[in-house]
Amino acid sequence: MKGTDVEVVDGPHVEHRNSRPTLGMRKRTPFRGMLAERDRLLAELIDWMQARGVQPVGSFYLRLHTVDMAGEMDIEVGAFATAPGDEKVMRGAMPAGDYVVLRYINHSMRAHRLLFEWAEAQQIRFDVDESGAGTRWAGRFEMYVTDPRTEPRKTRWETELAFLTR
Repeated sequence: MKGTDVEVVDGPHVEHRNSRPTLGMRKRTPFRGMLAERDRLLAELIDWMQARGVQPVGSFYLRLHTVDMAGEMDIEVGAFATAPGDEKVMRGAMPAGDYVVLRYINHSMRAHRLLFEWAEAQQIRFDVDESGAGTRWAGRFEMYVTDPRTEPRKTRWETELAFLTR
């Protein structure tokens, strides 16, 4: 399905996911410049993993812990992997539960809008809480199905959005 320059590969739909172990680097950053920070952290994580011989078991991802478009975003760049962490790269987990899932190529903002509009039409609520720092998400993932180590052009990446529901 193609529309408005975003190519939908699959979804949106709801699917249950089991918990998965992760390794990630977390940082607070303004929304403006967040993707440059994601790219910097991703490169740093890939170097860290290579130096330790750690291979991802699945995708690299961007996780949004707290969203405040006018303030700071609390982000995590990581990989689905099992290995000891350290002071720089922390072990964690993708929570188990039902996720709204949309897989797409190109135009992240349009894909996000499509996912939110679909969920609203289905009367699906996300697992979020409001705080003084913004909207805290229990599980909001942007997973890079296309390996960024092999495809540098982000407009060609197949990406999967997976947002945990209540």
